[in-house]
Amino acid sequence: MTMDIISRRGILGVFAATSVAATPVMANAFGFLRGNAGDMRRVKMYNGRTGESIDTVYWVDGKYIREALNEINVFMRDWRTGEVIGIDPRMIDVAAASSRLLQTNEPYIMLSGYRSPRTNAMLRRQSSGVAQNSLHLTGKAADLRLKSRSVGQMYQAAVACRAGGVGRYSRSNFVHMDCGPVRTWGS
Repeated sequence: MTMDIISRRGILGVFAATSVAATPVMANAFGFLRGNAGDMRRVKMYNGRTGESIDTVYWVDGKYIREALNEINVFMRDWRTGEVIGIDPRMIDVAAASSRLLQTNEPYIMLSGYRSPRTNAMLRRQSSGVAQNSLHLTGKAADLRLKSRSVGQMYQAAVACRAGGVGRYSRSNFVHMDCGPVRTWGS
């Protein structure tokens, strides 16, 4: 079989058993975040806690669309308190680029976006895995899952973007993505 007839989707199937460096699809991951003329960025998410969905183009021809970012801010609010803050568009870029790398049209299932200080403190009391100064507190992080992709595949796609922190939570079936310093953790 030649590379000409292997689909990118087929490569992703093998991807879980290979390293990022060996996967041709991931080689140009950073290019998804650069943007070119005529380029657009789209994000699709579902929040099981609120039952809400979002499917929006938030960036076109090198410019963020303010109305779309406002919709994202409301969608990613702290569902426990209703508090809304500005979600860092770079966090959305990481999620959108990872989704494009995974070649899926499926919406992310968002487990956690923005967290108010009150919510974060409550979660810290329940779990040692919640950071005191979590980037969720500043709208720079999201915990996401996809039904059609493994945690390992999502993790490797996000890592390939080299645009922030990526945590793998295999037992809980989600990946943390943020636009903070580049770092990785988890199992």
